[in-house]
Amino acid sequence: MIKPKRLKSGDTIGIVAPASPTSKEKIEKACEKLSQMGFRVVVGKNCHSQYGYLTAEDKLRAEELNSMFANKDIDGIICLRGGYGTPRILDLLDYELIKNNPKVFVGYSDITSLHIAFNKYADLVTFHGPMAASDIAGDFSDFSRDSLLNAISSDEFNPIIRNATEEIKTINGGIAVGQIIGGNLSLLTSTLGTPYEIDTKGKILFIEEIGEDTYKIDRMLTQLRLAKKLEEAKGIILGNFNNCLPSDQGDFRLEEVFEQIIKPLNKPTIYNLQAGHCDLAITIPFGVKARLDATKQEITILESPTIE
Repeated sequence: MIKPKRLKSGDTIGIVAPASPTSKEKIEKACEKLSQMGFRVVVGKNCHSQYGYLTAEDKLRAEELNSMFANKDIDGIICLRGGYGTPRILDLLDYELIKNNPKVFVGYSDITSLHIAFNKYADLVTFHGPMAASDIAGDFSDFSRDSLLNAISSDEFNPIIRNATEEIKTINGGIAVGQIIGGNLSLLTSTLGTPYEIDTKGKILFIEEIGEDTYKIDRMLTQLRLAKKLEEAKGIILGNFNNCLPSDQGDFRLEEVFEQIIKPLNKPTIYNLQAGHCDLAITIPFGVKARLDATKQEITILESPTIE
């Protein structure tokens, strides 16, 4: 895997908008916060536009992302927000250009499809972490900020991944070693059967979700199981499942769904890692080797995700 150059104070971060639009106020607030963190900021022009539930037409959103990687003055890239639209540009991106211009790339939720594609076609290490409008512009916690900076800009990278407050739970004990890859459950399933579907063979699969009824979580996990994506993974990390609740009184609870679908796999698995759609969110490097000790609820990144 190709590791991006570590960001340092004074470097320039480009904000791209591959999915849904946001407000001018959130963009300005995100720029202010990133500046306070020591970075210069360049805002992509699509961040200020709206095209239905997208920021711009597919071709324009793909061109903006390609140009951010091509631009030698841009040192790192953070996505504006998720929402919807990123999968529509996957076949319009220049993966050879991206591979030859590796940069820190940060996002989550709908951006999951880019993590998978960059990992698969550009051999690029990427970062499942906070986005400009969704997180940085709001009540961006010190914990979330420190986790992001540790992953993308620390000279002394802390390899231990742990929650700020909440308890991590074990579903299946044991130890797994492999690259971490994954993201939002809806996006993982939506790419199955396409050239951009996730490869989980020998890897540690991370999954998070927001606002889905438990029967829908069941359906998507079952789809991953039937596609052998759960079976082929060495271990599983279940992250934050924000507001994923039963839709009816007789429905299974989330924990029951995990017991029925995940536990029988007998793979090292933990649940409730605070990464994804949550306030105290961990930034996870994708594409680097990690060690999951599910018995002790410990995750250790075994290599630095960036280079000098």
